[in-house]
Amino acid sequence: MEKFLVGYRQFRETYFRENQAFIKELMSKGQTPKALMIACSDSRIDPSLKFGVEPGEMFIVRNVANLVPPFDPDGHAHGTSAALEFAVRGLQIENVIVMGHARCGGIQALMNAPQGGDFLAAWMQIALPARERAIKASPVPAVAQRCCEQEAVRLSLQNLLTFPWVKDAVDAGKLTTHGWYFDLETATLSILNKTTDVFEPV
Repeated sequence: MEKFLVGYRQFRETYFRENQAFIKELMSKGQTPKALMIACSDSRIDPSLKFGVEPGEMFIVRNVANLVPPFDPDGHAHGTSAALEFAVRGLQIENVIVMGHARCGGIQALMNAPQGGDFLAAWMQIALPARERAIKASPVPAVAQRCCEQEAVRLSLQNLLTFPWVKDAVDAGKLTTHGWYFDLETATLSILNKTTDVFEPV
């Protein structure tokens, strides 16, 4: 914990001190990000670090395996759906990015068919169709996992359109969805080409 406190003190003495006017304006005027990123909770995957994001530029939602559940307003707790609604209907963001990544622990758990537990197995059920397609695509575990990681991004993009106000915004040309896939080991970002349905390196 001491490392984090040291980091906080460094933040106050450097970034905060050098950007006080910007921060004051940001806090007084409110946030107006142009993009929502749905990324994985994996501690190695930090969107702000990798994409040069400044405070106020990107609304970020992180969960296990960067999944978007289908629209299901049943009155239960839905953290990702609530954040999506706030970003689209409240902040009126213009882009939604679903970013999967290589060596995802959530996808690895899914590929190994997790059982039991209180929440993880049930959450990963969202991506079962991605698992099925990946298993059909390759018998090699490492290849199947990478395939599943990318299929989960495609599935989440499909699920986004089950939210009526997301689909309405997309149809009206006010909102664009994007599928990204990041491999930290090689620092490679690939973007899903919606015409060819292929992830293409940037």
